[in-house]
Amino acid sequence: MHVGVPIKNKQPNEIYLKNLKVYVTDPEDHELKFEYLRYEKDTPLPEIMQNNPHVAYKVDSIEEMAKGAKIIVEPFDADKNIKIAFIVKDGVVFELMEEKE
Repeated sequence: MHVGVPIKNKQPNEIYLKNLKVYVTDPEDHELKFEYLRYEKDTPLPEIMQNNPHVAYKVDSIEEMAKGAKIIVEPFDADKNIKIAFIVKDGVVFELMEEKE
């Protein structure tokens, strides 16, 4: 779906996610589907996410795909249509995106 890239510089058209204390861009606005993330110092998101890129995949089941991986952000509703979670598998940060029925 996209590649999330942590950055330090303000980006055009950032959206602020108050509950996560992070600024994000829309990956649909980037030709390579990059999502830039600029974290506030007191973000509740794990340090591994703040310092490493992540790869986002649409999955049928977060529960199934997370088996054998370390869950670093428990599944939550991103909006009315999508539930997401973040995991680390083989040292790589993944965002799992599941459509809600």
